[in-house]
Amino acid sequence: MNKTAKIIVTCIALVVLAAAVTIPLVLYSLGYIDYADPSPSDKGGYLLVYFGGNEPENETIRFAVSKDGYNFLPINANEPVIEHNLGTGCARDPHITRGQDGKFYLVATDMRSELGWTSNHAIVTWSSTDLIHWENETIIDLKDYIPGTNRAWAPQAKWDPEKQMYMVYYSSSQWADEEAGTSTETCLWYAYTKDFTKFETQPEILFRTESGADCIDGDIISKDGKFYLYYKDQGIDNICYAVSDTLNGGYVAPENNVVNVRYQGVEGSFVYKLIGEDNYLMIMDSYKNGCFYMQQSSDLVNFKRVKSTDYSFDFSPRHGAVLQLWDSEYQELVKAFGF
Repeated sequence: MNKTAKIIVTCIALVVLAAAVTIPLVLYSLGYIDYADPSPSDKGGYLLVYFGGNEPENETIRFAVSKDGYNFLPINANEPVIEHNLGTGCARDPHITRGQDGKFYLVATDMRSELGWTSNHAIVTWSSTDLIHWENETIIDLKDYIPGTNRAWAPQAKWDPEKQMYMVYYSSSQWADEEAGTSTETCLWYAYTKDFTKFETQPEILFRTESGADCIDGDIISKDGKFYLYYKDQGIDNICYAVSDTLNGGYVAPENNVVNVRYQGVEGSFVYKLIGEDNYLMIMDSYKNGCFYMQQSSDLVNFKRVKSTDYSFDFSPRHGAVLQLWDSEYQELVKAFGF
């Protein structure tokens, strides 16, 4: 490339960068973009569990922490915190739950993505009493329950007081014709477990889109007697929601149910409540851009952008989940793993 061409390329890059910075500011000043007012916590802390990327060495469980709910720092130098020995040896899309018995339970996709996006049929689980030492690694193979399963993605768990068990829900599909390489639609399934070592019930469909488009990455949060289910609609490449009066079914997607306020190309959303505040934060994985986006809501339906200067994830995390922490738990994690 000659000198003139280099100058032209540099000028174009500077113009694009200036536009990326200036346009949102102009739109905000004109009232076209309504940013959220941050309401950072001053109590407790937050644990983000996540994985690192699509390479086998990055398909591992990692931790980050925050004191305010907006700005996260990786601990253990952004290296894996849990040893994965069973199944594929790789884990994606982790989710963490504070159990009724005082233990912590972690569930994740047992998948090595280099083997293909219809190669996995199991989830992997661990338990811990202190968030530092993890044991009881278990593979739950969905083929044992639904023959032909070729996807078991992004499991999450939520306690069901009526059933006195944990409802594990996940995205799944099965072979329609394995020789032809065709699959059924990917939709959300659920089953119940008592101890995260096996399912006590046969998996059933929890939710599917009316359009028949694949839906993945389910995330459920309850508020005022309602259950809000967020998911990625693969047909429109957006995060949408459905609502139900019960945890394990009856979800209805209203019209105009897209909730992400940024452009398309996001997935792996997860929501958590700010400690001592009325606001909830949703984080989304902008998989095309390799970063997280954050938005905020007080009613779980109407969201506003959080300014990029008001939050930080400067370590390239991928799809995960957030757990509220006591101050002592935060301190023990940092003491054990360091930054």
